[in-house]
Amino acid sequence: MTNLTNMTMVEALKGLENKDFTSVEITQAHIDAMQSARHLNAYITETPEIALKQAAASDAKRAKGDVGLLEGIPVAIKDLFCTKGVQTTAGSHILEGFTPHYESSVTTNMFADGAVMLGKVNLDEFAMGSANTTSYYGNVINPWKRNNGDDADLAPGGSSGGSAAAVSARIAMAATGTDTGGSIRQPAAFCGITGIKPTYGRCSRWGIVAFSSSLDQAGAFARNVEDSALLLQSMAGFDPKDSTSADLPVPDFVAGLKGDIKGLKIGIPKEYRVDGMPKEIEDIWQKGIDWLKDAGAEIVDVSLPHTKYALPTYYIIAPAECSSNLARYDGVKFGLRVEGKDLTESYELTRASGFGDEVKRRIMIGTYALSSGYYDAYYIKAQKVRRLISNDFMEAYKKCDVLLTPTAPSAAFALGENEDDPIKMYLNDVFTVPASLAGLPGMSVPAGVDSLGLPLGLQIIGRPWDEENVLRVGHAIEKSANFKQMPQFIEKIAA
Repeated sequence: MTNLTNMTMVEALKGLENKDFTSVEITQAHIDAMQSARHLNAYITETPEIALKQAAASDAKRAKGDVGLLEGIPVAIKDLFCTKGVQTTAGSHILEGFTPHYESSVTTNMFADGAVMLGKVNLDEFAMGSANTTSYYGNVINPWKRNNGDDADLAPGGSSGGSAAAVSARIAMAATGTDTGGSIRQPAAFCGITGIKPTYGRCSRWGIVAFSSSLDQAGAFARNVEDSALLLQSMAGFDPKDSTSADLPVPDFVAGLKGDIKGLKIGIPKEYRVDGMPKEIEDIWQKGIDWLKDAGAEIVDVSLPHTKYALPTYYIIAPAECSSNLARYDGVKFGLRVEGKDLTESYELTRASGFGDEVKRRIMIGTYALSSGYYDAYYIKAQKVRRLISNDFMEAYKKCDVLLTPTAPSAAFALGENEDDPIKMYLNDVFTVPASLAGLPGMSVPAGVDSLGLPLGLQIIGRPWDEENVLRVGHAIEKSANFKQMPQFIEKIAA
């Protein structure tokens, strides 16, 4: 790690403006750092040549006074975003070697603002997972370690584990992610960084490989709230190519951080105090409540009575939509093809070879839920419960401006620790899934560490289109928590 890789984006932009260094220099520093962190398996595809070319172009633009929002900043792109001329795999064997001829709308926005792409980062296959252990390209390893000396490799969270690990390990200044049921917020909490999922429709889904179309939403990872606000501002915007994109102006999220939170009402949902939740999670939640109260906010108790149905609802809707979306992978038009004696056998062999176990599991669950005789009993009923969950949030917002909850029910666990029990893995998303079902903005901010020295996050959930208050409250927590800890991996390099 060098000073060039340990800065925030905002600090780097000031340094570039002051000519303290160039984009080429800061990009090369990250490329060098990536080499020393390959054991983390954060990147699927590294693009150093593209990065240096973009950095040189950025320096030339800056010399002419043409400066974008992210001008010269090296970032990582989750390998779910299609990138023109660069392999896009979605973490799956079935898309190995797929090179898009087009650019996703989100990355188009970022590159127009001067971002530099270091590479495509690892993820759970097709974004299906909570630990980044289902990728065809291997597990991502969290740069954090427990302080008990066991040296176990920890999960970075999922599905956007590569994004979170890269930002935490200082091998990218920021990263894109996608969140379907918590895939930005939970990895951010596990890796001790910030991560925001905006309102569904704030960022275009065009050019993002689909998992569950009514839930998937692009968002931002960074090392602090201000950087998250800056990256989200670049990513967001109306896109006529996406029918679910909202035709709304994008606020100046960074400017919105300057206000305080005096008078804001913070809702504490009683249903998030789940049985068996570790005391350390309870304690960090209470700290967050106290910090916000000290900052002038008013704390109010609220109820979200249908929260207990969120996980079963999610695990009907998301697999059903994945079953529909993944039907396009047939070995005919693109991606992997395994020849059979006829077309049907070719389909079967291609999918059997191309999809991993978790993806197959969810396809089968979803296909069952959509099948004749079960569609009304499962999928339609789940959609009705989803409406009730959304209504609960809208009712709660009559009493408060944002909600404060834990991000995850535990700190990062060891790789393989929960993999023998899919249900236990699914429970990692118990605090994040409800906001996803309702399409609400949510953010995780690091708030402290547990007894093993691992980061714990607090989640802020806001009204639709109110990312400004989510970020503002996150910023207040960040200032009070003063989270300065870094992964031992970084500290060793610094030493």
